[in-house]
Amino acid sequence: MDAITQFFQDNGHDLLVKTWEHLYISLSAVILGIVVAVPVGILLTRSPKIANFVIGIVSVLQTVPSLAILAFIIPILGVGKIPAIVALFIYSVLPIMRNTFIGVRGVDKNLIESGRGMGMTSWQLVKNVELPNSISVIMAGIRLSAVYIIAWATLASYIGAGGLGDFIFNGLNLYRPDLILGGAIPVTILALLVEFFLGKLEVRITPKAIRAAKENM
Repeated sequence: MDAITQFFQDNGHDLLVKTWEHLYISLSAVILGIVVAVPVGILLTRSPKIANFVIGIVSVLQTVPSLAILAFIIPILGVGKIPAIVALFIYSVLPIMRNTFIGVRGVDKNLIESGRGMGMTSWQLVKNVELPNSISVIMAGIRLSAVYIIAWATLASYIGAGGLGDFIFNGLNLYRPDLILGGAIPVTILALLVEFFLGKLEVRITPKAIRAAKENM
């Protein structure tokens, strides 16, 4: 315990820098995942046969070891933050895409038909009916993805992208448990904080009427 306390006292500035690098890499990958996976997930609901194929391909990519993905990307993009973000983006896509697909497919068909009867366009149906009624399922995928990515971002240290993984791998190389814990503890705290923040965000962006309906179920 004394060694860990001493670590935080001696490395306060470096810890802040590495924490910022870790957040930057992780959140960049998750935001890219949201930008790509949510629209694709919505589009896949229009063609379930294609959806099974696409989700299957992405699921296979999810099983590839992260170091293998990094080894494939390095010859193309080199080392540093960009290849790390690209690799993490690949891993962020599946939970978000799958939950978007499941959430939108699960919207009550009567609500969609009512929207069509009111003259809504396809975009208006997505914006006013499908997304509001599936946001909790989509956010569950985003939260899961964010927690995974924050954990996996420690591997970015292997390709010179920085982050809290630097402390962990230096600790492993030097047989320094204080360095390992000095990196692992902030990663855990970051994951918990991001999960908490996204949970609060989900409540804020879920329409009050839908929240009330779910609470009364």
